[in-house]
Amino acid sequence: MTQVKDLPLINEVNKKEVRPVKVLQFGEGNFLRAFVDWIINSANKAGSFDGGVAVVQPIEQFGRVKELAEADCLYTLYLQGLQDGKAVRQHEVIKTIQDAFNPYLDYNKFLEYAVSDDLQCVISNTTEAGIAFDENDTDFSKCPNSYPGKLLALLKARYEAGKKGLFIVPCELIDHNGATLKEVMVKLAKHNNFDAKFINYVENENKYFNTLVDRIVPGYPRNDAEQFQLDLGYQDQNMVVGEIFHLWCIDAQTVEDKKVAKANLEELKKFLGTEKAGLNVLFVDSIVPYKQRKVKILNGSHTTLVPVSYLAGIDAVKETIVDEQLGKFVREFIFDEVIPTIDIPKDQMVAYSNSVLERYMNPYVHHLLMSIALNSSSKYKERVLPTVLQNIQNLNTLPKHALFSLAALMVFYRGTRLSDGNKIEISDTNTAWLDLLNGLWAQYDKDKNANAVVTAVLGFKAHWGVDLNEFDGVNEYVTASLEAILAKGIREAIKEIVD
Repeated sequence: MTQVKDLPLINEVNKKEVRPVKVLQFGEGNFLRAFVDWIINSANKAGSFDGGVAVVQPIEQFGRVKELAEADCLYTLYLQGLQDGKAVRQHEVIKTIQDAFNPYLDYNKFLEYAVSDDLQCVISNTTEAGIAFDENDTDFSKCPNSYPGKLLALLKARYEAGKKGLFIVPCELIDHNGATLKEVMVKLAKHNNFDAKFINYVENENKYFNTLVDRIVPGYPRNDAEQFQLDLGYQDQNMVVGEIFHLWCIDAQTVEDKKVAKANLEELKKFLGTEKAGLNVLFVDSIVPYKQRKVKILNGSHTTLVPVSYLAGIDAVKETIVDEQLGKFVREFIFDEVIPTIDIPKDQMVAYSNSVLERYMNPYVHHLLMSIALNSSSKYKERVLPTVLQNIQNLNTLPKHALFSLAALMVFYRGTRLSDGNKIEISDTNTAWLDLLNGLWAQYDKDKNANAVVTAVLGFKAHWGVDLNEFDGVNEYVTASLEAILAKGIREAIKEIVD
């Protein structure tokens, strides 16, 4: 019987495609390889890019550039999920990456790429903490520690060689990532007392972009790796798994001049060549509404369904969506309460919402509700409360699904699962919230006054930023929902909304 160790290596079966390195990529992790490198690979296949990527390991002691280099930078990407209602699992060998190296060990190679005429773009994903000012990045004779430090060293070498600026496209999950990176770069250049002409080069001759990325990437398929390799007929220690859905939104709101921003965006669009490849890459005036869409619909519906479904005895997202009653609850929350609050054409909103629901039903992903429940108090505030307030203040309507979920959230924090009476393991770092709820439920056990619980939670201004009791109908509706949940359980209580 064939074993994985007996199989040839991926680069013994597949041939590397040699292309000019047009992109220097800071980060070699699962996400970039399953997202950006796949996008570039797709554009290459469509004949609209013709370029490769050199991968820079951002952290000295940790990374997998060595493993990538040993495989000639080839790896297999599995994309799996629902497509047109059918379960799909597909794979391909990604041939985008041309080189992978550790700049702490080969700083000269790093600087050689800096002065390359082929190089036109920098892409990064160095985690949310990666775009940060480090006052200790002052010695550029060796590899700087921070990502902005490395990028400044790159731009300094490029400037001194008389080379033109680059497209700089961060994918880190922070607000205004391109604008923030630009600000840090200028600050670091000034901190190092570099001359004004170079600082102008850093700030104005390189083009920075804000981005929003969206694809679930579980990473290396540990449970399926052996079977995948046996099916493929070769060894691949760098394989990665992602969902089929992908979205990359890019704007150029890192400059004040709108004409310059528009021109920069058009240049990047032409450079990447993603349109011809049929990819879901959007070059937009502002990514803000698209971020709102993702946070309110994808993340917001997660937060809304968790206490309702878990108290009803359901453990995973998929089981919620296929449940006739709870699935309807989630859909109505999205289509009736969230979509009207976002300034994106309705047809786009409907298409995105349907794709989210399809992603929730991915047969290859078992997304447990309790893994989403962490810090639900803060998540409700950030992901759902804006929808609540916009419904009330702008649309003059009471968002019953969102507020019912808030009542269910209060019951969830009581710590007992209604469906079976088992203890709920609450995980929340908001100690003030926990103290408040613990005290309120202890008092409720004595006086059975549900309105006292609701009034105190809605009035927790230090958490919400507003006193929710001040909005007409909110206290009455949440109190009625809480009483119904406690008296009849989720299934009976929710009937007034979805039936």
